[in-house]
Parts: sequence; structure tokens; C-alpha cells
Amino acid sequence: MSDSKENLKEGTLISHLLELRDRMLRMCIALVVVFIPCAYFGNDILVFLSEPLKAALPPGSKLVSTEVMGVFTTPFMLSFYVAVSVVMPYLLYEIWGFVAPGLYKHEKRFAGPLVFSSIALFYSGMAFAYFLVFPGVFQFLVSITPKGVEMMTDIGKYVSFAMTMFISFGIAFEVPIVVILLVLTKMISIQKLTASRGYVIIAIFFVSAIITPTTDAVSQLAMAGPMWILYEGGVIVARLMTRGRPKEEEEDTADKPA
Repeated sequence: MSDSKENLKEGTLISHLLELRDRMLRMCIALVVVFIPCAYFGNDILVFLSEPLKAALPPGSKLVSTEVMGVFTTPFMLSFYVAVSVVMPYLLYEIWGFVAPGLYKHEKRFAGPLVFSSIALFYSGMAFAYFLVFPGVFQFLVSITPKGVEMMTDIGKYVSFAMTMFISFGIAFEVPIVVILLVLTKMISIQKLTASRGYVIIAIFFVSAIITPTTDAVSQLAMAGPMWILYEGGVIVARLMTRGRPKEEEEDTADKPA
């Protein structure tokens, strides 16, 4: 009897490993399929990415490459980053398909919308950084450039800066998801969130100062402001999602230490 149970567990483990292998293989294939056209248009993508900086620079200014292989490696790496960003929804879909059978029914009900919302918010953070933050930051940096100094940016460092900004703002825009998960998992109550609003605002400005790759106040305020708004939105959504929770349960959660 014990041998049959062990064989069953071994067979289940092997089947899970085979499923994981197949899903990872499909994920790699999808990434390669998307990467090929991105690599072909790598230079065009780099031109598009550098538009906010070039618009702020004086007429005739150009980006430079201070490394011999920079003109090749920078568009190549940028193409890979773009491919990962484009294929990310499919990658998360495969991960969700592997994890979902092990979740409870009520967990599946919330997990799907939360995964979709987190993807949309991450893309929104990237778009917010490119279209709204970049122009203001670059205008500010150009305006404070000392006289006699010409601002010449290396393409590799610019791509690294841009990717860091995209990731930072993408993560910052996940604040509502974090708030909702904290409430749904009963780690904190709605009452505690609203009562601690002042401390949360201070923490938001502190975090924005840390994860923002620049030290200027423009980019830090541009991150802290949306994070605050998104925090309030997360509290509202969490309140709506837990409206049917029994009052006794809410009170027990509120009495738990934060």
C-alpha cells in the first residue's frame, strides 16, 4: 500500500515537472518569436525611446556611444527588454495556468482579476514615465546644466536610466494591488489603512525618494503623487470587495497589530 502511494506521488511529481517544462518551453518560444522583430527594429525603438531627451536638448544635439560595441549591444539589449515587456502577459498566463489548479475556489476568483489589473497598472506606470515624467525631468536637467558644459548622453547609460525609470514607475503603480491583497488576506483592515493615512503618505514620499533613480524633486514628486492617488483607489476597491465580510470579522482584523 505504501509503495503504491509513493509511486502515485512520484508519478504526480513527474507529471508536474513535465508540465512545467512544456510551459517554460512555450514561454521561451514566445519570447524568441517576439524578440526577432524587436531586434530587427532595434534602432527604431532606440530612436523612439530617446525622443523625450532629444526634445529637451538644444537643436542639433545627439546621443553618443562611448563604447566600441555600444552601437550594437545597446539596441540588442533594448530589443530584449521590449520583447519581455510585450510577452509578459503571456508569460504570466502560463505561470497562472501552472499555479491555478493548486488554488482554492475563492482564491481563483480574486487571483485572475488581480493578475490582469497588475499587468495593466505596470504598463500604465511605464507609459506615465515616458509621456509625462521624462519630458519634465529632462527639461529640468537641461535647464540646470552649467554654462560651458554640453550635455552629451551615452546611449547605453540612457537606456539603463530609462529601463530603471520604467521598472520603478511600474512597481510604484502596483500600490492598489498591494493594498487589496493586504486587506483580502486579513493582514490589515480598512479601518487601520484609513487611520494610518498620514504615515502612509510619509512612507510613499520616502519610498519614491529611494526607488527613483534621479535625485531631482520633479521625478520624485511625479512618482509620489500617483502612488498616493493609487493608494486611495486601492482602499476604495478593497472596501467594495470586502463589503460582504461579517462585521465581527472586520473588528477582529482591526484589533490585530499592524
